[in-house]
Amino acid sequence: MKGILQKSPILLVEDNEDDILITKKAIEKRQIMNNLFVVHDGQEALDFLRRTGKYENAPRPGFVLLDLNMPKLDGFEVLKEIKRHPELKSIPIIILTTSERDEDVSKAYALGCNSYIVKSVDFSKFINTVIEIRQYWLELAEIPSTCDSKPDLWGNLSV
Repeated sequence: MKGILQKSPILLVEDNEDDILITKKAIEKRQIMNNLFVVHDGQEALDFLRRTGKYENAPRPGFVLLDLNMPKLDGFEVLKEIKRHPELKSIPIIILTTSERDEDVSKAYALGCNSYIVKSVDFSKFINTVIEIRQYWLELAEIPSTCDSKPDLWGNLSV
């Protein structure tokens, strides 16, 4: 699975335009070749992953970078919905947030996140964080082959 995942797109679920810009710059600076798709709230994230509405042709991401504090559905609600569906639950979900609260860390892991990372305010540290996330999840980690669900299953998921 590693070879396939190395070229997989990355889904960023983030409503803060500054954080989106910083993430894009970090990816560009390190010449990461994976396509980055951005959605701005929790509902858009679920639509993207389920390939509904304007996201009917969305690719399956190799992993998801998920912020917690967002409009419509927060990151916890999105995480809960992703992890309850067999067709989506094997997608690695990395919480990338400003919250250092113990309650948030515990809740995220209880709901099934694969990693919890606090965003650094230092740009060079943030760049290194993005690189390390990509290297781990797309080059080192083994992902079950069940993560390659048939596309026709994606549109039939319900929340």
